[in-house]
Amino acid sequence: MGGASMVNHLFFTAILILISTSTICRSVSTPDLTRYQSMSSPVEDDPDCIYNVYTRTGSIWKGGSDSIMTLTLYDAAGYGIRISDLEAWGGLMGPDYDYFERGNLDLFSGRGPCLTGPPCEMNLTSDGTGSGHGWYCNYVEVTATGVHEQCAQQQFEVEQWLATDTSPYELTAIRNNCEDSATRRRSGGRHVILESGSSSPVIRMVK
Repeated sequence: MGGASMVNHLFFTAILILISTSTICRSVSTPDLTRYQSMSSPVEDDPDCIYNVYTRTGSIWKGGSDSIMTLTLYDAAGYGIRISDLEAWGGLMGPDYDYFERGNLDLFSGRGPCLTGPPCEMNLTSDGTGSGHGWYCNYVEVTATGVHEQCAQQQFEVEQWLATDTSPYELTAIRNNCEDSATRRRSGGRHVILESGSSSPVIRMVK
């Protein structure tokens, strides 16, 4: 396939995914959170949910990265799903595509354990490997839906380097949009992590 044909193919694929996700989320004018509120913990026998993840790399010089990115999403109750390698888990841009490069809008989609509520907190972490490890991320947008579940959508503004040689000299960016997150953290609540592809929870105490 020629270069122009490949670009057109990726472009139309990206547009189709964006339109499909937007249509699903817009069809829910008032999300019904009854099922979420009635659950105290994830149910292992429930079908997986579908997660769509969009990452925007900044156009800043050397903003792209060759590192592996891990995304962890939490709901307001502290339950979370960890996607250890975004590209391997659900990269949609084609086998020869270079993810997390300068100016990219990258799309990922895959299955994972359902949370007990809409994702509202994230931990985005780079493993710091590759010849150009530094990555400047503008934002991460996530949609989640499942059987008998309403579509949930959340955008996390990042606007930060994930790098060891540039301020803030961190390989992790944490963004929390949960309304009760401050209370939960002060009370010493815990995070229950569900690895993508596994139904076994891994418990981690919040310091």
